[in-house]
Amino acid sequence: MVTDRPTTPPRQAAAQHPGVLPRSPLTPEQVKRIEVSRLKAKAIRDQREAETRKQSDSGNIQRSGSSLSAGQKRAYSAISTSNVPATLRDGRSTDPAKNRDFRPLDEIQPARNFTKFVEYDFSKMTDTKGGFLTAQDDPHNKALHAPNADEKPAHMTLKEWERHQLLRSLRDQKAGPFEPGLSVLKGKESKVCRECGSLEIDWKWDEIFGCAVCNACKEKVPEKYSLLTKTEAKEDYLLTDPELKDDELLPHLDRPNPHKSTWNNMMLYLRYQVEEYAFSKKWGSAEALDEEFAKRETEKKKRKEDKFKSKLQELKKRTRVEAYRRSRQAGGGGGEFGDDIGRGGKHTHVWGRTVENGDGVGVKSCVECGMEVEELEF
Repeated sequence: MVTDRPTTPPRQAAAQHPGVLPRSPLTPEQVKRIEVSRLKAKAIRDQREAETRKQSDSGNIQRSGSSLSAGQKRAYSAISTSNVPATLRDGRSTDPAKNRDFRPLDEIQPARNFTKFVEYDFSKMTDTKGGFLTAQDDPHNKALHAPNADEKPAHMTLKEWERHQLLRSLRDQKAGPFEPGLSVLKGKESKVCRECGSLEIDWKWDEIFGCAVCNACKEKVPEKYSLLTKTEAKEDYLLTDPELKDDELLPHLDRPNPHKSTWNNMMLYLRYQVEEYAFSKKWGSAEALDEEFAKRETEKKKRKEDKFKSKLQELKKRTRVEAYRRSRQAGGGGGEFGDDIGRGGKHTHVWGRTVENGDGVGVKSCVECGMEVEELEF
């Protein structure tokens, strides 16, 4: 308590060293002045440190000698690299005050069951032909935020999504409520079947092929309205890829590939349109197409026979060399190739003129030993 404090100083202990007077205690006024001076010095030091940090943050740090006196050190914050932001693609993470715990890669982490096999799930990113970016990287980019037509929107229920898909398929096929209206008035705009004159035509075929025909006539006349694949059009009518890819020349209908869903879609063509183009424009007539087909088959057969003959000739050459080598190893027929065995001297061949054999290959033989050699003219 303050009231219990003695008004007079306490008695000092005896001096340890004789002749040395004991130090008198500090008065309350002296203690007050010391405390005030300490607080002033601390405030001055804090002010200088704040000024130094401000200069280092603004990038206007000057060399020692211009703002610092001789022998004075710079503050640690002036030379520290802890304030340098990390190199990240998302600029928002460079501000630790706002997004201290933000990590861009956390948004593309795979599900927990797939962490052993997949490091990052790139299906959550969009390929904008300029690198893979998440939707949050650029909130104003329309390509990143474009809705995917094959995925169910978040605001739709499953029943609403199934109904939306059904309506979209009916709209593409122009069936059901999207089928064009029928009119009994015989005007120029009304379309009828080209075979029977019915008003109930297939609007999908009319849109793609430009052919107004009903479903009943398609089944009755398959020689005109059956569909051909791209391979059949190329092999049977000798059409080329550029001709088949031209929609103005030969329109086609795309269908999913029945052999494998991941393969390219089938391109189906209308038979009478293909025949009309092949007979009238491409080859001139059906007889000319047959002649061209027979010509190509003959050339293909000839190339196959020539290839077989060339391989047969190579096989004959290898067989002769192997037969001679086996006879030498077995001990039959002495001497080296070209030696005259009977007279002990080296034989010099005297070749006759070249004669073609039954295979059309030129052969010349030695007059003395009868050895034959084939010649190939280039």
